Amino acid sequence: MSAAASRTDPAPAADESLAGLRLRLAPAVANAAVFDGWTLAAIDSAADLMGVNRDVARLAFAGDDEDIGANAMAMIAAWIDHVDAAMAEAFPQGALDGVSVREKIRRLVRFRLEAIAGREEALRRALAIMAMPQNAATALRRGWESADAMWRAAGDVANNYNWYTKRATLAALYAATLPVFIDDTSADKAESWAFLDRRIAGVMRFEKAKAQWLGAPKGLDVRPWFSPVRFLGRLRYPPR
Repeated sequence: MSAAASRTDPAPAADESLAGLRLRLAPAVANAAVFDGWTLAAIDSAADLMGVNRDVARLAFAGDDEDIGANAMAMIAAWIDHVDAAMAEAFPQGALDGVSVREKIRRLVRFRLEAIAGREEALRRALAIMAMPQNAATALRRGWESADAMWRAAGDVANNYNWYTKRATLAALYAATLPVFIDDTSADKAESWAFLDRRIAGVMRFEKAKAQWLGAPKGLDVRPWFSPVRFLGRLRYPPR
């Protein structure tokens, strides 16, 4: 587990926002969720550990309504935000300059997995909650945003078709690796890292094939009837 993901921060300032408090409590809530699940009990345990008023902590994780499912998604989202922030801190702009794309993705995905190591049961429960029909759209968006955060940390500046395909591909790779990581009991998660390397190798082969396809002669119409640009554009710029 990374130091950035496990440290205990000092007591909050009097003017700390609920958003700031939510982010600060997130790793402690995830620790508690290993035993309590993504419930109010996990929030209370984290609040007690961090010296925060329980009612204030609950308010920070309140969902759109009083339903516990909304609270659970708010807790999980905060955990994801915390990992995103830790990754951005560990890989500031330019940190991966000169590193191959394959190695950039490997380091970033591995960092995220190591940041949640020891909380596999909390992750298992989080994935089950995110898979619920009412949470599917939010889960898809969060996966997309995490992939975007990784590509930005990798220094990606694509602003065309590749912007979408890169994020869709990385989101799928990351989602496929999480269940393997959860169930991996090998020494130092060796099976997870081997799986990750195989998936990345597969992505590299796909990118090579895609480049060849996009480089087809101009006179040859190889466009599919389905436009991924239009579809993925809805993820980046959802209709209002």
